[in-house]
Amino acid sequence: MQNIFERPWTVALLAIFNTLLWGSAFPFIKLSYEKLDIQSNEYGQQLLFAGERFLLAGILLLIISQTVLKRSVRLTREKVKAYAHLGSFLTFLQYLFFYIGLSISTGVQGSIIAGSTSFFQMALAHFRYEDDKLNRLKGFALTFGFSGIVIANWPATGSEVGFGFGEILLILAMVSGAFGNLIAKDYSKTYDVAPMTAWAMVIGSVGLLLIGYLLDPNGVSMPYTGQTIAFLFYLAMLSAIGFTLWNTLMKYNPVSRISLYIFLVPLFGVMLSGILLGETIPWNAVVGLGFVIVGIYLSTHFQGRRTKKQTDVI
Repeated sequence: MQNIFERPWTVALLAIFNTLLWGSAFPFIKLSYEKLDIQSNEYGQQLLFAGERFLLAGILLLIISQTVLKRSVRLTREKVKAYAHLGSFLTFLQYLFFYIGLSISTGVQGSIIAGSTSFFQMALAHFRYEDDKLNRLKGFALTFGFSGIVIANWPATGSEVGFGFGEILLILAMVSGAFGNLIAKDYSKTYDVAPMTAWAMVIGSVGLLLIGYLLDPNGVSMPYTGQTIAFLFYLAMLSAIGFTLWNTLMKYNPVSRISLYIFLVPLFGVMLSGILLGETIPWNAVVGLGFVIVGIYLSTHFQGRRTKKQTDVI
């Protein structure tokens, strides 16, 4: 019998909820930067803020793991090695490259590349797992999904288009995140997902804090208020919930089955920024969302049919 994390439409609902959470991070990060007076070129302060966010997320998840989920959070030598391996890709490298790359990205490629994790994830899975090879259906679904991201971020007439160091960093961020997701999938066979995710965030956050401090030693004195602390707490909670739920979905499903949902993250970010920040929601973002939904439907619909056929045979 399938558990809740394997049923096609339950997986769909959980993945959509998860990407909605991640998408909400965009406007709250913008609000936090505004309130804390963090400028786009202040990389040290951005990394310090990211490090504080993931350190708090990891601590909260460790408490939840121990008290609510009744999972041991004790470390062993083997666990430290595994969690450090995971944290280096899923938290440290991904967000080191992402925060700096997003700040110096030139043109719309930044937003498009930021939605390309699915490509790298499914490509890596093709070579890593025998039962998760790319095929024509997955190709169609990926095409629709990525087309949605391109349409949603298509530049207006006269907008700057280019490819530079910022875009290279964003590609490295997406590759690091994709590889980190696969590492999490592999380690989830041996370790409990929640404590594993918590320690990965704690370990990765230490690296972000260190690099942030080296870039801006004065950044540790950011003027926190009740409001910005609330923003930080929300971002930490969505990271704790989001990464734990996503790693659990990765544990029980083929990578290609849920990777397409990542395309929803930047689109939800646009929509929620419009609602929470009063920004204009462009028409092409709505069209792009439609393309992403079609791609996800194709993947979910045919995955469900294949699962039903396998069940009937059994």
